[in-house]
Amino acid sequence: VQLQASGGGLVQPGGSLRLSCAASVRPSSNYVMGWFRQDPGKEREFVAAIRWSGGTTRYKDSVKGRFTISKDTAKNTVYLQMNSLKPEDTAVYYCAGRSGLIFGYFANENEYVDWGQGTQVTVSS
Repeated sequence: VQLQASGGGLVQPGGSLRLSCAASVRPSSNYVMGWFRQDPGKEREFVAAIRWSGGTTRYKDSVKGRFTISKDTAKNTVYLQMNSLKPEDTAVYYCAGRSGLIFGYFANENEYVDWGQGTQVTVSS
């Protein structure tokens, strides 16, 4: 599965952005898709994940209540709605996926096989 991420940009603190991750083919029912982010000089970190079947979600603690991950099965696309953005959310955001990923390992980037290119999110006044 090839993944295409888009939607990044420059936004002021408190603003919103919606990232999209389009899959080249319809993911299998046991596919898990996640969002990760990486700031220069820091390790890549987990942000959110969703199961393609059922839609169970998980979030990094610091984004709970501000970010929402969702999917549109008709478009083979996963979204990351980011509200109340903070300067510390600035990073390159990557989407990733894998068929058969055990959901307990959703936060482990090494478990993901398919990766999209990054999209830059900059939160600054």
